[in-house]
Amino acid sequence: MGDPDERTLDERDLAPDWLAQFQSWQADVDAAGLVEPEAMVLATADATGQPSARTVLLKGLDERGFEFFTNLDSRKGSELAVNPRASLLFPWYPLRRQVIVVGGVVPVEAERADEYFASRAYRSRLGALASRQSSVIADRGVLERALGELEERYGPEGPVPRPERWSGFRVEPESVEFWQGRRDRLHDRLRFRRDATGGWRVERLAP
Repeated sequence: MGDPDERTLDERDLAPDWLAQFQSWQADVDAAGLVEPEAMVLATADATGQPSARTVLLKGLDERGFEFFTNLDSRKGSELAVNPRASLLFPWYPLRRQVIVVGGVVPVEAERADEYFASRAYRSRLGALASRQSSVIADRGVLERALGELEERYGPEGPVPRPERWSGFRVEPESVEFWQGRRDRLHDRLRFRRDATGGWRVERLAP
Protein backbone atom coordinates (compact mmCIF):
# COMPACT_ATOMS: atom_id res chain seq x y z
CA MET A 1 0.00 0.00 0.00
CA GLY A 2 3.05 2.26 0.04
CA ASP A 3 4.23 4.86 2.54
CA PRO A 4 1.25 6.03 4.68
CA ASP A 5 2.69 9.56 4.65
CA GLU A 6 2.45 9.68 0.87
CA ARG A 7 -1.22 8.67 0.64
CA THR A 8 -3.85 11.17 -0.47
CA LEU A 9 -7.64 11.18 -0.48
CA ASP A 10 -9.27 12.76 -3.50
CA GLU A 11 -12.95 13.14 -4.34
CA ARG A 12 -12.37 11.26 -7.59
CA ASP A 13 -11.09 8.23 -5.65
CA LEU A 14 -14.04 7.93 -3.27
CA ALA A 15 -16.43 4.99 -3.43
CA PRO A 16 -20.00 5.91 -4.39
CA ASP A 17 -21.27 5.78 -0.79
CA TRP A 18 -19.94 5.88 2.76
CA LEU A 19 -20.44 2.13 3.33
CA ALA A 20 -18.40 1.11 0.29
CA GLN A 21 -15.68 3.60 1.22
CA PHE A 22 -15.56 2.31 4.80
CA GLN A 23 -15.35 -1.29 3.61
CA SER A 24 -12.51 -0.34 1.25
CA TRP A 25 -10.55 1.15 4.13
CA GLN A 26 -11.42 -1.86 6.30
CA ALA A 27 -9.80 -4.08 3.67
CA ASP A 28 -6.63 -1.99 3.94
CA VAL A 29 -6.70 -2.37 7.73
CA ASP A 30 -7.01 -6.14 7.40
CA ALA A 31 -4.18 -6.27 4.87
CA ALA A 32 -1.95 -4.22 7.18
CA GLY A 33 -2.52 -6.63 10.07
CA LEU A 34 -3.47 -3.96 12.60
CA VAL A 35 -4.14 -5.08 16.17
CA GLU A 36 -7.85 -5.08 17.10
CA PRO A 37 -9.07 -3.92 13.67
CA GLU A 38 -12.68 -3.79 14.97
CA ALA A 39 -11.84 -1.39 17.80
CA MET A 40 -13.64 1.94 17.80
CA VAL A 41 -13.91 4.74 20.35
CA LEU A 42 -17.54 5.33 21.32
CA ALA A 43 -18.43 8.74 22.77
CA THR A 44 -21.75 9.31 24.51
CA ALA A 45 -23.13 12.00 26.82
CA ASP A 46 -25.56 12.05 29.71
CA ALA A 47 -28.65 14.24 30.06
CA THR A 48 -26.53 17.18 31.29
CA GLY A 49 -24.15 16.97 28.33
CA GLN A 50 -21.26 15.45 30.31
CA PRO A 51 -19.38 13.28 27.77
CA SER A 52 -17.68 9.94 28.26
CA ALA A 53 -15.70 7.74 25.89
CA ARG A 54 -14.46 4.18 25.76
CA THR A 55 -13.25 1.60 23.25
CA VAL A 56 -15.75 -0.99 22.04
CA LEU A 57 -15.76 -3.47 19.16
CA LEU A 58 -17.66 -3.14 15.90
CA LYS A 59 -19.80 -6.27 15.64
CA GLY A 60 -22.08 -5.49 12.71
CA LEU A 61 -22.08 -3.18 9.71
CA ASP A 62 -24.52 -2.56 6.87
CA GLU A 63 -26.23 0.34 5.14
CA ARG A 64 -28.18 1.05 8.36
CA GLY A 65 -25.08 1.69 10.45
CA PHE A 66 -22.57 0.38 12.98
CA GLU A 67 -23.45 -2.18 15.68
CA PHE A 68 -21.94 -2.84 19.11
CA PHE A 69 -23.13 -4.76 22.18
CA THR A 70 -23.07 -4.00 25.88
CA ASN A 71 -24.74 -4.27 29.25
CA LEU A 72 -27.66 -1.85 29.14
CA ASP A 73 -26.97 -0.80 32.75
CA SER A 74 -23.40 0.23 31.92
CA ARG A 75 -22.50 3.90 31.76
CA LYS A 76 -22.83 3.98 27.99
CA GLY A 77 -26.10 2.09 28.12
CA SER A 78 -27.53 4.46 30.72
CA GLU A 79 -26.39 7.52 28.77
CA LEU A 80 -27.84 6.26 25.51
CA ALA A 81 -31.17 5.65 27.25
CA VAL A 82 -31.52 9.39 27.99
CA ASN A 83 -29.48 10.81 25.10
CA PRO A 84 -29.58 8.45 22.09
CA ARG A 85 -26.81 10.07 20.08
CA ALA A 86 -23.16 9.10 19.73
CA SER A 87 -19.91 9.54 17.88
CA LEU A 88 -17.54 6.78 16.76
CA LEU A 89 -13.85 7.09 16.00
CA PHE A 90 -11.83 4.40 14.21
CA PRO A 91 -8.18 5.24 15.06
CA TRP A 92 -6.14 3.56 12.35
CA TYR A 93 -2.92 5.40 13.25
CA PRO A 94 -0.37 3.19 11.41
CA LEU A 95 -2.21 3.98 8.16
CA ARG A 96 -2.47 7.69 9.05
CA ARG A 97 -6.24 7.31 8.85
CA GLN A 98 -9.29 7.99 10.96
CA VAL A 99 -13.00 7.51 10.34
CA ILE A 100 -15.37 9.66 12.40
CA VAL A 101 -19.08 8.84 12.58
CA VAL A 102 -21.85 10.97 14.11
CA GLY A 103 -25.48 9.96 14.38
CA GLY A 104 -28.47 8.79 16.32
CA VAL A 105 -28.53 5.47 18.16
CA VAL A 106 -31.25 2.80 18.19
CA PRO A 107 -31.46 -0.59 19.93
CA VAL A 108 -30.86 -3.64 17.77
CA GLU A 109 -33.64 -6.19 17.40
CA ALA A 110 -33.91 -8.86 20.13
CA GLU A 111 -33.30 -11.57 17.53
CA ARG A 112 -30.06 -9.88 16.48
CA ALA A 113 -28.91 -9.64 20.12
CA ASP A 114 -29.71 -13.33 20.64
CA GLU A 115 -27.80 -14.27 17.49
CA TYR A 116 -24.68 -12.36 18.44
CA PHE A 117 -24.73 -13.46 22.09
CA ALA A 118 -24.91 -17.11 21.02
CA SER A 119 -21.83 -16.59 18.81
CA ARG A 120 -19.64 -15.41 21.70
CA ALA A 121 -17.11 -17.71 23.35
CA TYR A 122 -18.42 -19.71 26.31
CA ARG A 123 -16.59 -17.74 29.02
CA SER A 124 -17.51 -14.45 27.35
CA ARG A 125 -21.18 -15.40 27.64
CA LEU A 126 -20.68 -16.28 31.30
CA GLY A 127 -18.82 -13.02 31.83
CA ALA A 128 -21.80 -11.04 30.56
CA LEU A 129 -23.92 -12.75 33.22
CA ALA A 130 -21.32 -12.38 35.98
CA SER A 131 -20.54 -8.69 35.60
CA ARG A 132 -22.82 -5.77 36.47
CA GLN A 133 -20.87 -3.52 34.15
CA SER A 134 -19.81 -0.10 35.50
CA SER A 135 -20.98 -0.88 39.06
CA VAL A 136 -18.55 -0.54 41.99
CA ILE A 137 -17.29 -3.88 43.35
CA ALA A 138 -15.14 -4.72 46.38
CA ASP A 139 -12.44 -6.65 44.51
CA ARG A 140 -11.83 -9.02 41.60
CA GLY A 141 -12.89 -11.92 43.76
CA VAL A 142 -16.49 -10.81 43.34
CA LEU A 143 -16.24 -11.50 39.61
CA GLU A 144 -14.33 -14.75 39.98
CA ARG A 145 -16.82 -16.17 42.48
CA ALA A 146 -19.75 -15.20 40.24
CA LEU A 147 -18.04 -16.79 37.26
CA GLY A 148 -17.38 -19.99 39.17
CA GLU A 149 -21.02 -20.27 40.21
CA LEU A 150 -22.13 -19.78 36.62
CA GLU A 151 -19.70 -22.43 35.35
CA GLU A 152 -21.36 -24.89 37.72
CA ARG A 153 -24.86 -23.85 36.59
CA TYR A 154 -24.21 -23.69 32.83
CA GLY A 155 -21.87 -26.27 31.38
CA PRO A 156 -19.94 -25.54 28.17
CA GLU A 157 -22.17 -27.89 26.17
CA GLY A 158 -25.48 -26.34 27.22
CA PRO A 159 -27.06 -22.99 26.29
CA VAL A 160 -26.17 -19.88 28.26
CA PRO A 161 -29.13 -17.45 28.35
CA ARG A 162 -28.62 -13.89 27.16
CA PRO A 163 -28.98 -11.57 30.17
CA GLU A 164 -32.14 -9.48 30.07
CA ARG A 165 -30.07 -6.31 30.45
CA TRP A 166 -27.54 -7.18 27.73
CA SER A 167 -28.16 -6.18 24.13
CA GLY A 168 -26.86 -4.06 21.29
CA PHE A 169 -27.11 -0.67 19.67
CA ARG A 170 -26.81 0.60 16.13
CA VAL A 171 -25.31 4.01 15.38
CA GLU A 172 -27.22 5.32 12.35
CA PRO A 173 -24.82 7.73 10.66
CA GLU A 174 -25.72 11.27 9.75
CA SER A 175 -22.13 11.98 8.79
CA VAL A 176 -19.10 9.78 8.10
CA GLU A 177 -15.75 11.54 7.76
CA PHE A 178 -12.73 9.90 6.15
CA TRP A 179 -9.48 11.48 7.36
CA GLN A 180 -6.19 10.81 5.58
CA GLY A 181 -3.05 12.19 7.22
CA ARG A 182 -0.54 14.11 5.12
CA ARG A 183 3.12 14.78 5.86
CA ASP A 184 2.68 18.56 5.60
CA ARG A 185 -0.22 18.50 8.12
CA LEU A 186 -2.62 19.68 5.42
CA HIS A 187 -4.61 16.50 5.85
CA ASP A 188 -7.35 15.29 3.52
CA ARG A 189 -10.80 15.23 5.14
CA LEU A 190 -13.79 14.13 3.08
CA ARG A 191 -17.18 13.81 4.73
CA PHE A 192 -20.34 12.07 3.60
CA ARG A 193 -23.22 14.06 5.16
CA ARG A 194 -26.92 13.24 5.01
CA ASP A 195 -28.91 16.21 3.69
CA ALA A 196 -32.50 17.31 4.28
CA THR A 197 -33.81 15.06 1.49
CA GLY A 198 -32.24 11.93 3.01
CA GLY A 199 -29.54 11.78 0.35
CA TRP A 200 -25.81 12.09 0.88
CA ARG A 201 -23.42 14.82 -0.18
CA VAL A 202 -19.62 14.82 -0.07
CA GLU A 203 -17.85 17.77 1.52
CA ARG A 204 -14.16 18.56 1.87
CA LEU A 205 -13.20 19.94 5.29
CA ALA A 206 -10.19 22.10 6.04
CA PRO A 207 -7.63 20.25 8.18
